[in-house]
Amino acid sequence: MSFGELGLCTELVTTVTEKGYASASPIQQHAIPTVLNGRDVIAIAQTGTGKTASFSLPILQLLANTQPSKPHCVKALIVAPTRELAAQVAKNVESYSEGMNIRSTAVFGGVRIEPQKFELAQGVDILIATPGRLVDLYKQGDVNFEHIEMLVLDEADRMLDLGFVEHIHFIQSLLPKQRQTLLFSATFSKEIKALAATMLNKPVTIELATAHDHIENITQILHPVDKERKHELVIHLLKSNDWSQVLVFTRTKRGADELRNELEAMGIAAESIHANRTQHARTQALDGFRDGSLKVLIGTDLAARGIDIQQLPCVINVDLPYVSEDYIHRIGRTGRASSKGLAISLYSDDETKQLRSIERLTGRQFKKTFISEFTPKPKPPAVKKDKIEENLYGNFEAFDKPSGKRKSKGRKKRR
Repeated sequence: MSFGELGLCTELVTTVTEKGYASASPIQQHAIPTVLNGRDVIAIAQTGTGKTASFSLPILQLLANTQPSKPHCVKALIVAPTRELAAQVAKNVESYSEGMNIRSTAVFGGVRIEPQKFELAQGVDILIATPGRLVDLYKQGDVNFEHIEMLVLDEADRMLDLGFVEHIHFIQSLLPKQRQTLLFSATFSKEIKALAATMLNKPVTIELATAHDHIENITQILHPVDKERKHELVIHLLKSNDWSQVLVFTRTKRGADELRNELEAMGIAAESIHANRTQHARTQALDGFRDGSLKVLIGTDLAARGIDIQQLPCVINVDLPYVSEDYIHRIGRTGRASSKGLAISLYSDDETKQLRSIERLTGRQFKKTFISEFTPKPKPPAVKKDKIEENLYGNFEAFDKPSGKRKSKGRKKRR
């Protein structure tokens, strides 16, 4: 189905066509007409299915003929869980609105707040924000929610995972009761249903591609390896395969930085992205990965939903995640838009619990694929410890049992 058949204006259809989008994705086909009709929407959609366009295009059309927003006021608010996702959505909104008299901007932490305050002081039609920075700006009097007509919660399940539920409820309490609300989530858990029940009015639910449907396009491989040799195996895999780019996940920020240093020492262009990096460093790393100048990007689960690379051939999990759902989001960076993907996970014996949890979630049992030079060492036999009885009174003189009388130690009786 073409974008012209969805009820979008000629100006927007021309814009998306010029950007190379010939036809609408399934989520766009269902969501765009529903949003244009003014209905609240719950959309269960994975990153890479075109969800950003499914809410930003109709919002742009609904705001196209309205008066410019007043100073410090906002008409449409899009809330995203991470800085990377907020910046990505803002970039798309700006791209789609070329030639339209619509002001949009993004606000998030990790960068100076003063330029963001300046932008808001001019009045913004569409504001894309992370929850923490948005609340800060409101408390400082830099943003007014009284004129908001539309609210979008993007990747709502991730916001709950990151502990933003109180921020969301606080923001909700400040918004007009009469508004249109759109909630997008990768999963439809009971927590998401509970949140939707408090925020949406008679919503239309669109549930097309679940996480499990998406990973059917991804070949999943499990390589057993000793824990201390995981980085060595990553280097071996990168050198043995002709992947144009690889996204690597580690469990810790320190592990990401250590692997980056090891790869750079081997002459492999790599960078890390995690919460301890400055926003400037994170933005540079993402830009380098998107334009192809950076071959390997190493991140913690922070990066799992903020990266949108259409033709990413491979994802490597150095460590299995503690939360099994994060495995789905990690490997979901590859195999986009019906293309084939590859996800490789390195597994050590201390990760048995995480592996079983992932297998239960995905409904499959992983076959262990051994690489000969990285076959794990056999476990040493368990040592059976002798049971040692200790004197509870702190000395080592022997007592009779059970009376507790001191032994005579063979002294002669006095006559």
